Amino acid sequence: MSLNHIRPWRNIYRRKSRQIMVGNVPVGGDAPITVQTMTNTLTTDARATIVQIQAAAEAGADIVRVSVPDIESSKALKEIVRESPVPIVADIHFHYKRGIEAAEAGAACLRINPGNIGDEKRVKEVIKAARDNNCSIRIGVNAGSLEKHLLEKYGEPCPDAMVESGLDHIKILQDNDFHEFKISCKASDVFMAAAAYQQLAEATDAPIHLGITEAGGLISGTVKSAIGMGNLLWMGIGDTIRVSLSADPVEEVKMGFEILKSLGLRHRGVNIISCPSCARQGFDVIKTVEALEKRLEHIKTPMSLSIIGCVVNGPGEALMTDVGFTGGGAGSGMVYLAGKQSHKLDNSKMVDHIVEQVEERAAKLEAEKAAQDA
Repeated sequence: MSLNHIRPWRNIYRRKSRQIMVGNVPVGGDAPITVQTMTNTLTTDARATIVQIQAAAEAGADIVRVSVPDIESSKALKEIVRESPVPIVADIHFHYKRGIEAAEAGAACLRINPGNIGDEKRVKEVIKAARDNNCSIRIGVNAGSLEKHLLEKYGEPCPDAMVESGLDHIKILQDNDFHEFKISCKASDVFMAAAAYQQLAEATDAPIHLGITEAGGLISGTVKSAIGMGNLLWMGIGDTIRVSLSADPVEEVKMGFEILKSLGLRHRGVNIISCPSCARQGFDVIKTVEALEKRLEHIKTPMSLSIIGCVVNGPGEALMTDVGFTGGGAGSGMVYLAGKQSHKLDNSKMVDHIVEQVEERAAKLEAEKAAQDA
């Protein structure tokens, strides 16, 4: 069993929510928090979109969203859905007919925006299409596209306006006896989004999709998302997440898992614990970690690896990881396996050797898991 288990003092008690299905993926209830991303190819270019979806799925994406802005995209969606290894959410704005077409094309979920989807009659038609095609719905409220009457009422986008928008739309779905829905209330402002989500979590038991919308580039957007979503997840709020970045969708998936891993909410792949390095380091920590991150991308088994430059913290960190390497003197360091000191190793051989040890440990953990499941 992996040493990277959750201690009692770091448990997070998740908000109780209803569970719905997005295709074959459960969202809410006691299901794992899912990681989503969104394609940025032209949907009409079905082949490019499918390739991007496959790359995101390989990185761990549980669900992928695809924009459907026009009828040509609706037509391409059927092929995309057929070839996708994960459920597809159709992103619908402005024209309710795109929602109907997406449901008929096989989308697992429709994301509709209360601020621009149209009047209640049009929403009812989308609901009927979703029900007829076994399709769930995400109510996607955005601070930047709130309904005109709410902006007039509150004067500006704010948490109260966002939550009112979401609850109004929930009522429409429930009045039409439709309950397979989740909801989000995103804003680019971390404070606004966090406040809205906290209110929403108290007002409904629907599964909640977390996100800080239009967060920015890879670094700034990840920081904003980690602060905003991290605090909400710590409070137990959130059933599915997307890190919205101006970057490759694969990076969104990676960052999503990193956020969840840091809170012990999902475990996938190798969690590398490494020091920032200093004059005490016995080897080049930064270059070593960069190399290991690339070499270990293929590992999906949850594992922990410590790479520490010297003996100040190295031995202590290694005691709590599956595999560890601590820098020493004279061009060598100490390898730790399953939390125990194992053998010395020349620095020149460390990357290849650590990769081998991680792969062997992963295979062993997978075998143990298979035996338990049998």
